[in-house]
Amino acid sequence: MDISASAHAAALWAGLHLILLLVLSARVVRQRRLHHVVFGDGGVPTLIQAIRAFGNASEYIPAGLVGLVVLAFAGAPPMVVHSVGLVLFAGRVAHAVGLSRSGEASLPRSIGVTLTWLAYLAAAVALLFYAIP
Repeated sequence: MDISASAHAAALWAGLHLILLLVLSARVVRQRRLHHVVFGDGGVPTLIQAIRAFGNASEYIPAGLVGLVVLAFAGAPPMVVHSVGLVLFAGRVAHAVGLSRSGEASLPRSIGVTLTWLAYLAAAVALLFYAIP
């Protein structure tokens, strides 16, 4: 199988996830400037939420992208890569929205973590499937 189409699919999702990380990082910088906080969170609730939204995305996105890239190089069809990438991205966006709005439990956060875990599970199962020659 030609892996170039799968690699292009992985590149799309990697690019979108990097943009999401940049947006979340910019939100942290904006809150720091607004509240004149150079280091840490200054005890400012909106800054704490922005830091956690970025931090949580930074914790989950790398492993998901590794899964997508390995799927592409293992010969998974582009549709598999796109499916996992879409579910992961939707989950990370939903979680970031939920966490940015409130530090409490919320529907977007629940949906986000569920979609993220589903993407992880789908990637893991697909990787095991494509690992068997």
